[in-house]
Amino acid sequence: MIGLGYIGLPTAAVIARAGLSVRGVDISQRIVDLVNQGKVHIQETDLDALVKNVVTDGMLTASTEPPVADIYLIAVPTPFGDDKQPDISMVLDAARLIAPVLPVGGCVILESTSPVGTTQQVASVLAEMRPDLAIPGHCGGRSPDVHIAYCPERVLPGKIIEELVANDRVVGGMTKACAYHAKDFYNRFVRGDCIETSAGVAEMVKLTENSFRDVNIAFANELSLVAEHMDIDVWEVIRLANRHPRVNVLQPGPGVGGHCIAVDPWFLVSSAPEQARLIRTAREVNDAKPEHVIGRLNAMLAASPDSRIALLGLAFKPNIDDFRESPALEIAQRIASEHGDRVLVVEPFTDELPAAMAGAGAVLTTYDRAMAEADLVAVLVDHDAFRSAPRYLSAGKIVYDTRGMWAQ
Repeated sequence: MIGLGYIGLPTAAVIARAGLSVRGVDISQRIVDLVNQGKVHIQETDLDALVKNVVTDGMLTASTEPPVADIYLIAVPTPFGDDKQPDISMVLDAARLIAPVLPVGGCVILESTSPVGTTQQVASVLAEMRPDLAIPGHCGGRSPDVHIAYCPERVLPGKIIEELVANDRVVGGMTKACAYHAKDFYNRFVRGDCIETSAGVAEMVKLTENSFRDVNIAFANELSLVAEHMDIDVWEVIRLANRHPRVNVLQPGPGVGGHCIAVDPWFLVSSAPEQARLIRTAREVNDAKPEHVIGRLNAMLAASPDSRIALLGLAFKPNIDDFRESPALEIAQRIASEHGDRVLVVEPFTDELPAAMAGAGAVLTTYDRAMAEADLVAVLVDHDAFRSAPRYLSAGKIVYDTRGMWAQ
């Protein structure tokens, strides 16, 4: 398993639990050492116990170098740059890492969310570095010596262990034989259906899933702006509209975060900029929502110059410790940089403020203290810990609820 992050480590542990010997590979020596001690560096339901068990049983080990293996899974980040163009350099670096040890009969499966055509680029890197092997797409009429496929994860943070096993998987091979070989591997630990297709289709399926979600969230976020402009309760509008048998409007929020929905639509836009107009617009709507929230909070603070504000939540979604691409974190950083010690931050899934907020004067504190000291409250993440807190603690305060947590 190349990459021991939010997807790689849980996947490696689940595969090890199924009885396969797994070597996790990561460029971070700290992560390698933690895993070899049976410990984890990320918070995910049941992951700590699972990793401890499979490491203790000798089924999972970690290293900075890959061994000779039957199956190589690549689960490394695929970010985008300031120009919204995808960066697959870490995927190609992973291919270069495994190329020297890739044996005849080996199988390389890319799991990282990637632009269409990335699996083919992985094959090209392997073909360039291993001219002794017949690589799919570069065989010159020979039978391939290895199998190459693409199989994206489709899991929900907080339920990754469960969904890695239960959810259906789309297995895209560079050839039908590649797809069959990869499917046979996934069938060893996946209870959901494993459906064979081509690598390009599988790549676009993953991007389609997250772009679909992004477009629907953008509609909800834009609806919230329209309702706010017209001084109408958007939460009541959505609640009543959803009583229509064929309407299911999602809930708006302060933006869209995470390393999937906030990123993947740009991969489609980059591949077909003239055709992906709705997808681009949805991304722009969701990317602009944090700026709108910042404007509202600045106005609240300006109207109450002697008041402090409590910002509830920094994670990109409820009940997790993942801050990647988090609109709540972006908002909190901006408000803290402008208002310093007037800002109280409540985030139950961290013990310290992110480095980007250090020195700004904002204080990480408990919910009870924040409610005692702040006159202004902004709900940025609807963690269960906030939902279950006594409502009287926030009574009488000026509240901007971006998540509808307290909507009647």
